[in-house]
Amino acid sequence: MKRASIFFLSRLTNVRSAPNFSPLLSKNNFYDPTSSSLSSSSALLRPCTKTHGLILKSHQFQANQSRNMDTLAEKPSRISLRQRKFIEKSDIKEAFEYAKTTDEMLKAFKVMESSFDESELGLVSLKLGLKLDQEGEDPQKVLSFANRALKVLDRDDSKNPSLPVAMCLQLLGSVNYSLKRFNDGLGYLNRANRILGSLGDAGFRVEDIRRVLHAVQLELANVKIALGRREEALENLRKCLEIKELTLDEDSRELGEANRDLAEAHVAVLNFKEALPFALKALEIHKSGLGLNSVEVASDRRLLGVIYSGLEEHEKALEQNELSQKALKNWGLNFDLLRAEIDAANMQIALGKYEKAVITLKGVLERTGKESDTRALVFISMGKALCNQEKFSDSKRCLEIACGILDKKEREKPVEVAEAYSDISMQYETMNEFETAILLLKRTLAVLEKLPQEQHSEASVSARIGWLLLLTGKVPQAIPYLETAAERLKESFGPKHFGVGYIFNNLGAAYLDLDRPQSAAQMFAVARDIMDVALGPNHADSIEACQNLSKAYSAMGSYTLAIGFQQRVVDGWESHGPSAQDELLEARRLLEQLNQRACGVSTHQLPTKALPLPQSSPSGKTDVSYNRNQMNSISQCRRIP
Repeated sequence: MKRASIFFLSRLTNVRSAPNFSPLLSKNNFYDPTSSSLSSSSALLRPCTKTHGLILKSHQFQANQSRNMDTLAEKPSRISLRQRKFIEKSDIKEAFEYAKTTDEMLKAFKVMESSFDESELGLVSLKLGLKLDQEGEDPQKVLSFANRALKVLDRDDSKNPSLPVAMCLQLLGSVNYSLKRFNDGLGYLNRANRILGSLGDAGFRVEDIRRVLHAVQLELANVKIALGRREEALENLRKCLEIKELTLDEDSRELGEANRDLAEAHVAVLNFKEALPFALKALEIHKSGLGLNSVEVASDRRLLGVIYSGLEEHEKALEQNELSQKALKNWGLNFDLLRAEIDAANMQIALGKYEKAVITLKGVLERTGKESDTRALVFISMGKALCNQEKFSDSKRCLEIACGILDKKEREKPVEVAEAYSDISMQYETMNEFETAILLLKRTLAVLEKLPQEQHSEASVSARIGWLLLLTGKVPQAIPYLETAAERLKESFGPKHFGVGYIFNNLGAAYLDLDRPQSAAQMFAVARDIMDVALGPNHADSIEACQNLSKAYSAMGSYTLAIGFQQRVVDGWESHGPSAQDELLEARRLLEQLNQRACGVSTHQLPTKALPLPQSSPSGKTDVSYNRNQMNSISQCRRIP
């Protein structure tokens, strides 16, 4: 996405494009036609610098208006040294204002440096920094001009921060993001956000600060995503959309893209239900403004396919995919068409149409390069289809071919390769090849640990490794992975995310296996609290967490507490009706056992259940391995021009 600071470059260099901003800057005393400062070169009011008598003799106007006009008979007045300097500086400023290319602006700036004080170069440095940023110049060069501008503008407006200061902070946030100095960028952007809020409270028109506010919110979202704080980034993207809704026409293409961006952000955190209305709105806008067969509509439909798959509405997903393919074919977008066909095969697998999926994939295979990453994805999906048909040897062969291709792509496309490794590991897990699955996940983790923006994925993979180690009896090895996963996931999605609950549940199971019931009870209690909020107290996994908490208290000999939680388990399964009859009978049996143990009667130990980290949101359960392909699909949606 283009940096929104670019929007204001024209407002800083073109007077007539922003007449409504005059009250804004005059209110902040940026325009003083008698001053030698560069505030007069702002976007709003730029005085004419042509040297005819009307300007130079404005102080000589007399009551007789006829005497106020230049005539050939009039003797030219002498120009003072002060006036001459003013004219020279005005000419230099004008040369900078009319410079069109970066080189011309830099040359003009060099001349200005020799004629102006540093205190007069703040706004000019900001303009030059914005231009360099727009042109994609060296971020370090942009940073030097942005810092120079802030030093001047922040000093001048320390008591009453202004719009240019906020713009300067936004530019610093943007360039620090480019340099991967995410925490520094976050600090600048948060301050810019506070300043813009104070300008609104001080009576400035929202329309005057809206573009800068949008730029700041967009950069805040980018930085938070880079820091792995995706849940927080959603709020900034919502604000971006709200600003565009107030600014743009209802059928604006840009508004459609903003809705799609927010939908994609929700999908990235597996909030499919929340993503759906924004994706549908994007489709509605683009259909209305661009037509049924536009590239934007095709992109919207691919995203909808991913969302419907996440909600387990696979028929709807396939329908959207087929419509998307038609548009992609018409536009000759072969790369995106191949990816859409792979998506379709995965949807067919989810619907149990394995033979049809294999036929689809063979068709794609014929049109891919021997060492292309698209070919690797075809073999992964082929392996999945064969695995579901229990053709395990053929499936493993496909997965081995895919790994051979991916090994050569790790440096070139680390995120895509990590996702593919994770997908392959899930298929080995399905075939009960746990050691191979763990090895692949560790390779995935090694790639993701180098990418701070993938912290949420790193957490998911760590949780997966921990769970598989629990399943294979390697409990002490599992705990560090689970603890790391819990911390990373809390940083990314907040402490009450449902995924955090699953990890704490598994930590409890690990501690209980190591005969540490008190630690286990603490973990299970945290898991139950999170799941009750995120999933609801009667969700199957919430009930299982409550069951495990009962087990932990039983192991501690706290039978009163254990019986209380076991009674909640019984009540929970009763709410499910006939569909949970077996679970209800088992829960009642365990409750009876606890009552007997409380009375001193020996019984067998209660089972403890570890729960895998889910690969979808509470709003829609989905096949674990298939969901990874959905996320691959999302990255492809963004690549459609």
